[in-house]
Amino acid sequence: MTEPPVPNGDVSWWWRSLGGTPAPRAPLPGDTDVDVAIVGGGYTGLWTAYYLKQAQPDLRVVVLEQRFAGFGASGRNGGWLTNTVTGGRERYAESHGRDAAIAQQRALNETVDEVVAVARREGIDADILKGGEYGVARTPAQLARLRAAVAAEQAWPHTDIEWMDAAAAASRIRIAGSLGAAWHPHCARVHPAKLVRGLADAVERLGVPIHEQTAVREITPGRAVTDRGTVRATHVLRATEGFTADLRGEHRAWLPMNSSMIVTEPLPASFWDEVGWDGYETLGDFAHVYMYAQRTADDRIAFGGRGVPYRYGSRVDTDGTTQTRTIASLARLLREFFPDAAGTPIAHAWAGVLGVPRDWAATVVHDRATGLGWAGGYVGTGVTATNLAGRTLADLVLERDTGLTRLPWVGHRTRRWEVEPLRWTAVNAIYTAYRMADRVEASGSSDRTAWPAHVADVVAGRH
Repeated sequence: MTEPPVPNGDVSWWWRSLGGTPAPRAPLPGDTDVDVAIVGGGYTGLWTAYYLKQAQPDLRVVVLEQRFAGFGASGRNGGWLTNTVTGGRERYAESHGRDAAIAQQRALNETVDEVVAVARREGIDADILKGGEYGVARTPAQLARLRAAVAAEQAWPHTDIEWMDAAAAASRIRIAGSLGAAWHPHCARVHPAKLVRGLADAVERLGVPIHEQTAVREITPGRAVTDRGTVRATHVLRATEGFTADLRGEHRAWLPMNSSMIVTEPLPASFWDEVGWDGYETLGDFAHVYMYAQRTADDRIAFGGRGVPYRYGSRVDTDGTTQTRTIASLARLLREFFPDAAGTPIAHAWAGVLGVPRDWAATVVHDRATGLGWAGGYVGTGVTATNLAGRTLADLVLERDTGLTRLPWVGHRTRRWEVEPLRWTAVNAIYTAYRMADRVEASGSSDRTAWPAHVADVVAGRH
């Protein structure tokens, strides 16, 4: 007997769990003059607006959004509010020195707590629970990478990572085939759509109009040109992340990488009694094509990973639909991790895009001369990094010299992605190699990373 089709798309299950996508706010009424125009109504744009108005209430700020606030990755992600330094601390140690790299890590640790504090202050119930981040190894090669990663993390302050052998790991979360795990405390589980919805409401309470159904076609110094009129502004800030390729002149700036998720129906108490997961840690692994998961507030498992990583020509989706084979692949992997969940139906599947710079490192930029700024390229770490970026952009716009404006990701620039078909060929070759490496390592015949992964790392620019 075949399983019934899984509900697919509708932006995300996160939005579906709130009764569906929200009624859109009013579009831009026509040509407008403001101090700051923010393009993009996701976490980055909303956090930037929030902190600008907190710092200077008389500032005229407007947010422009093509669909609705939280339509993109902000309403579709895995709900990991974690402290990961996108691109790695070593990059910043090499370019700015060890102290700067430490400052970046410390800032991200503090940002986890800042988001939790703002949510509490603004009355945003986003199912936030700070249970830390748990990474598991299920093959000898993954275990070797895990041990190396723990040693590398422990060489830095403020990482607070702990190693667990197989027995200790099983007592924390019982995952089939677990050989060991690592945990650190600087991560919280969140319901992404609840967070972005609450943040948008908080921004509006501060007096910031959010104009939805307003597509920005072009950004130039002093202007954001939309299909509803032109916004003239002293500062124009781009906060478009995975949808940046749609803007004129930005097609090769960041690559829109696809990521997909499934979520189960609620699992019974007997399942949790067997598996544990009482700390509600976010869960990841050390595969090359890695997974990510959380235990939701209503006792489901939300489980994600890569499907088709990239669409030719940097095309992005319209409604979050993912491929049937991706749903099957994620469901199979979830049931490998948790065999006792095999009889629990998959309730929903969806996909979204995240922004990937050519060097895989996030950035915050503001040019005082032109008033143009942007932030993004989080490569999947944006639930936390967007808040730090929003605070930093606010300080840069207000010309404040702060610890945030001196962080090493400020002003970082990277080369553009290759033209097609090189871009499509390279990205798909990278993930084909990573999948091949995972299959080789699954045999358990060696604790060494399989050679296709090394090739993929070189092509991807990660070495």
